Amino acid sequence: MRKLTSIQEKILDKALYLIGKNSSFDIPVRAIAKEADVNVSAINYYFRTKKEMMQYVKEFYINNTIAAYAALDDESYSDEEKVIIVANEIMEYTIKYPGVLIILREALRNKNSDEMDARIVDITENLNRKLYDTLARVLNTDETDIQYGNMVFLSSIIYPIMNMEITHFKDDIINSKEARIKYIAYIIERLKSHK
Repeated sequence: MRKLTSIQEKILDKALYLIGKNSSFDIPVRAIAKEADVNVSAINYYFRTKKEMMQYVKEFYINNTIAAYAALDDESYSDEEKVIIVANEIMEYTIKYPGVLIILREALRNKNSDEMDARIVDITENLNRKLYDTLARVLNTDETDIQYGNMVFLSSIIYPIMNMEITHFKDDIINSKEARIKYIAYIIERLKSHK
């Protein structure tokens, strides 16, 4: 991917936001331009076509996802710290870009027919496997408990964000980094005490 300007990043940022808000890739260019506070001509100038722009949105997703999971490779943290940091990054990323789950869902549908979607699925699966293995070391139990624990853990970090409008969670638990980290640590402690 070529180096992006701040205007290009702003356009991609807003496109990714609108994909999540509308639960669809079918976002009019005018809506993206309005949300990004740019002219439609700016989108055409930087990305030529909507299809090209959406390819960049997917690349933007990949780069941000890799960055969100980066702590898993940082040996200065314990395994539990890695899981907490990455879970917080996932929550923060999903709050900012609700479109990430739509991109992943579409990629899973199209992985056999689209090279970029296949790449998204491959990268996401590899990163999730790394997170799974790290969480397994933290939980230190049998394979069945680890599978259930992983499912509970991922559900616990995604559900509150995806259902913010319909649930009665305190916003500060979701929107405050300190509160999210405390919440994530709580989930891990509950899973560890289940043994």
